[in-house]
Amino acid sequence: MRTAFSNALVEAATQDERVVLLTGDHGYALFDEFRKRCPGQYINAGIAEQNMVGVAAGLAKAGLRPIVYGLSAFIPVRVLEQIKIDVCYEKLPVVFTGDGAGLVYSTLGTSHQSFEDIACLRSVPHIEIMSPCDAHELTACMRMALRAEGPVYLRMGKADVGQVHASLPDLRRGQLVRVREGHHPVALIATGSMVKAACALGDELAASVWSAPWIKPLDTRQVAELAAGASAFVTFEEHSAAGGLGGAVLEALSETRPLPMLRVGIGERFSQTCGSYAHAMREHGLDLASVRERVLPFAARWKAS
Repeated sequence: MRTAFSNALVEAATQDERVVLLTGDHGYALFDEFRKRCPGQYINAGIAEQNMVGVAAGLAKAGLRPIVYGLSAFIPVRVLEQIKIDVCYEKLPVVFTGDGAGLVYSTLGTSHQSFEDIACLRSVPHIEIMSPCDAHELTACMRMALRAEGPVYLRMGKADVGQVHASLPDLRRGQLVRVREGHHPVALIATGSMVKAACALGDELAASVWSAPWIKPLDTRQVAELAAGASAFVTFEEHSAAGGLGGAVLEALSETRPLPMLRVGIGERFSQTCGSYAHAMREHGLDLASVRERVLPFAARWKAS
């Protein structure tokens, strides 16, 4: 996925000289090709993320298209006030990219793990939130983000969990993308790295699986249409179960057609042990075996009813 991100940056900058990349002293190898092809469109702002957002806001007001890159623990969490006041208040077209979202930086502990970033931004006006599940979705999301008239946050997990789509999907603003068709009455909706787990369970259950590359806005009409043909929903995210995709779907359902729903995400806790990414996913109950233990009984109950 990070290779696709690098390629998308180079594509955007070579096609539009207004595109400027700002990084907080991160991603040197990631940006080697960008710096080689577009040296005048690259700014290393150093470990000064709050200032970097202010610089990006000024560049946007001058007519440029800034892309701000950092780890998601810092972009957007450390700079939330600057995103709110400097960028969102004036609806400036700045793309924020948060890399290593979720539990990927497992060995670095809570300071570098990020499972509250979506929740922090969902209540900030005027910013859109994207969460691609693979390289194809990321490429499509980047192209749409750079066409947006206002601010966008693009969330990336650093772990490569494999491709979901065979080619670039036809993304439409706010809409879910069906990645598996099934006939089970429980529909599975996932975002980011958890789409692969949802697909595996969709195969077991013969259930439909939907990817959510957009968290905000979320097409509430589409969610209502899905609810009309389902008995229950399960949402999956490598993010807090509060305030993320599950929360967005629940809010949409509450205003249209309330349904029973299981939210698979990170609970009210921080990581307590240190280990690999797979270890962190097990600790928080997001590995496939743990998720299966929760989802299969829930799905069986609603199929029986």
